[in-house]
Amino acid sequence: MPEQPLSPVANFLAQHSDISIVELLMCDLNGILRGKWAPASSLEKAFSEGINFPYSLFGNDVWGREVMSTGLHIDTGDKDGFCIGIAHTLARSGFGVKNAAQLMLTMQDQDGKPFYADPRQLLQRQIDLLSQQNELTACAAFELEFYLFDIGASDTEAPKPVDQKPSGPVRQDMYDLNALERHAPLFEQIIEAAKLQDIPVDTIVSEAAPGQFEVNLKHRSDIMRAADDAVLLRRIISSCAKEHGLKASFMAKPLADEPGNGMHVHISMLDSDGGNIFAADNGLNLLHYAIAGTLQSMAETALVFANTINGFRRFQPGSYAPTRAVWGDDNRSVAVRVPAGAKNARRLEHRISGADANPYLVAATILAAMRTGLEAKANPPAAVTANAYDEDTDRLPSSAGEALRLFAASRFAAEVFTPLGHRVFCAIKQAELDEFTTEITPLERSTYA
Repeated sequence: MPEQPLSPVANFLAQHSDISIVELLMCDLNGILRGKWAPASSLEKAFSEGINFPYSLFGNDVWGREVMSTGLHIDTGDKDGFCIGIAHTLARSGFGVKNAAQLMLTMQDQDGKPFYADPRQLLQRQIDLLSQQNELTACAAFELEFYLFDIGASDTEAPKPVDQKPSGPVRQDMYDLNALERHAPLFEQIIEAAKLQDIPVDTIVSEAAPGQFEVNLKHRSDIMRAADDAVLLRRIISSCAKEHGLKASFMAKPLADEPGNGMHVHISMLDSDGGNIFAADNGLNLLHYAIAGTLQSMAETALVFANTINGFRRFQPGSYAPTRAVWGDDNRSVAVRVPAGAKNARRLEHRISGADANPYLVAATILAAMRTGLEAKANPPAAVTANAYDEDTDRLPSSAGEALRLFAASRFAAEVFTPLGHRVFCAIKQAELDEFTTEITPLERSTYA
């Protein structure tokens, strides 16, 4: 009899015989990877039966504390879900423990159904709706901005970028090759780790401020994998920076007088033959319908794109972070941009999200909005050709409180998240907002004491 082929897990372990530990990873609603270490022998179980994690993993706030109003904690028994391995994420990490592999998981409930508060499952639901109702597939790529800071400042002090401002008026931050060369060992490790994890890094550039950089990912014709790429790339960058004695920050606005960190998403739609529908004869009309959908729901879902209190500090006039729900061709002041390029690469660029937002929820929300616009054949307002900050249109929410009120009342948001997931997300964001509201800042004390 011919030999039976090895299972993917057995084949991986045969190629990496020194692996003794596997890091099992789950992405929570804040986009934070959480998990546990297990023996490598548990890998087969991860694909056959699933690994137990409590539902309450998705009921914690950004600090990892239980938010009881989610209904996912001890008041309902703190039940377990079963988390299934994502095959393409099984890899060496390229940092940290040398004899460890990593594997991302996604949660099912005890009946084997997708768990409603798992952001990966929420994105999968939108992917399925797009395929079933429109016979379309989304092609996407993420761009991530971040700062490199020197380790040493306390959490209450302003961080110090690795490349300080020069004295005088000269600024050479943007596309500065010297900045890349100064940190070449770090970026080389990031590139190698990405290769190990099959994450398609494209370009790395020095951005608009000292110590700020951007990593662009190549497009995938699978938006779930594109979101996986973004989540895992953030971990790679943060972990590799730590090994080089630095701190990588994806915080949306870490420095008051410098640009914030964005996460831009490029999306096109593919038909059943793999063709870009936006490049077809009626492609511009279809693209405009999709853009209209994103603009119509933008204000009520702003909490997804700026999912922290700090995230709304990034939206400032002239900052290249949009403040109004407008679009334009090759215009970086708008919320939705149509990049210049060849017709077959025609796509939209969604420019609102902070780099600390949850890529799965961002992708799910954009996908649902584009589908809604396509189905309604909605027409967007006129394209903005000049400075969008000067437009006389309604501003996007300027605070987390305003965004939460709009999100909580939004039927569209409840459809994207499902009613139960919507309730959980609102409860978590309300708990975080309440915590910040009770904090007395040093500025208040110095001013009023």
